[in-house]
Amino acid sequence: MNLKEIHSVFFLGIGGIGMSALARWFKHKGYAVSGYDRTASPLTDELQNEGIPVMFEDDSCKLPSSLFDNKDALLVVWTPAVPRDSKLYQFFEREEIQIKKRSEVLGVLSSENYTVAVAGTHGKTTTSSMIAHLLKSANKPVTAFLGGITQNYQSNLLINSSKDKTIMVVEADEFDRSFLRLNPEMEIITSVDPDHLDIYGDESSIVEGFREFVGLLKKKGKLFIQDKALQRLGEPLADKKGISTYGLRASTGIHADNVKAKPGSFVFDYLDGKMQIKGLELFIPGFHNVENALAAIAVALHFELTVEQIKTGLASFRGVKRRFEIHLNEPRKVYVDDYAHHPEEIRACLSSIRAMYPGQKLTVIFQPHLFTRTRDFATGFSESLSLADQVLLLDIYPARELPIPGVNSEMLLESIQADKKMTVAKEKLFEVLESLQPEVLVTMGAGDIDRLVPKVKLWISEMSNSTEQGV
Repeated sequence: MNLKEIHSVFFLGIGGIGMSALARWFKHKGYAVSGYDRTASPLTDELQNEGIPVMFEDDSCKLPSSLFDNKDALLVVWTPAVPRDSKLYQFFEREEIQIKKRSEVLGVLSSENYTVAVAGTHGKTTTSSMIAHLLKSANKPVTAFLGGITQNYQSNLLINSSKDKTIMVVEADEFDRSFLRLNPEMEIITSVDPDHLDIYGDESSIVEGFREFVGLLKKKGKLFIQDKALQRLGEPLADKKGISTYGLRASTGIHADNVKAKPGSFVFDYLDGKMQIKGLELFIPGFHNVENALAAIAVALHFELTVEQIKTGLASFRGVKRRFEIHLNEPRKVYVDDYAHHPEEIRACLSSIRAMYPGQKLTVIFQPHLFTRTRDFATGFSESLSLADQVLLLDIYPARELPIPGVNSEMLLESIQADKKMTVAKEKLFEVLESLQPEVLVTMGAGDIDRLVPKVKLWISEMSNSTEQGV
């Protein structure tokens, strides 16, 4: 695939977070970009406002005729979220038009640039966004393809505006083994936990996938790996050069000290055996985000950022939408929304909230994501959700899956150890919330629960006004 010979790019599944970042990059580089998605969303609305046409009908007759002015110069970028039996996919295949997965295109770009690839079953979006922000705020030439919308830039793409050769920060996704297409000079692995078992089959296969990812690292490359992730991948890696471990434990090479949870932020010191940076403040809270920050700081030091640049950059980082996003932070009136959809992510988020708001009643609204994930990790979900005082379970969000008999939200209830626990339909949610009167409220999940966020904020506001007026 030679991008210099491409004139037009069509995205099958353009509304996906990774696909849209790549579409924006091609648009910025002067290519004619268009795409298809099944439904409109705020992200497809933004793309259309940026001048990228998006169609919502799976019908080849609706394709713009200009696409076929030169079929040899047309590239179709495809995500497996769009099935191969899609009429558009079938049409492009019949017409023998070049179809490449998003991961393949990113692989080409990564081979042309110094690439920092951030992988992990949890934490990669926040960590890659934090690295990109630290580099950009220090005026380093950085281009970043991210798996979330950054609060600082309101985008999932950062573009290098200088003529210097870019540092390319890429979120390396393990789903569908996409990260094995990359060509990194530097890797960060934030975690290696069982996930995507519908793709990998079992835990040993996903571990092997991450080992293959490490094997992609160039000869003089650098790997920063979370200490527990290194243990999962096994001792052979520990003997390799260019590997640094990080974590919250003092026994780890790169670690944090004097970690203090405050309402709305975490304060900590960075230590790596040679360098110590005291009094760092991170305004995206959570013990897991302190750990993510350790990796980002280590990368920043590799690129010779000063201590002051790191402290300033970290303090100005506002996180990623739906990653521990605090919407309200007042006494006895706290609302947090988070993308957590794996037991370990839920555990990390809720344990951090407990530390930030000790003694306050914690209520969680959780929407399980995928039937297979709910089935495979039912015990873990119940255990991690037990950190809350009150748990409300919405129906499972199916995404790309068909229902599995016997797999539903109710199967999690029995093992959840909370004062109150129940399944609830979306239309009854606010009625139930009114009876519970939450003090610290958290919405969680990777499905469409984010569409409830504005309604939850409005409900809290209306309840507060009613209380103040004595209604």
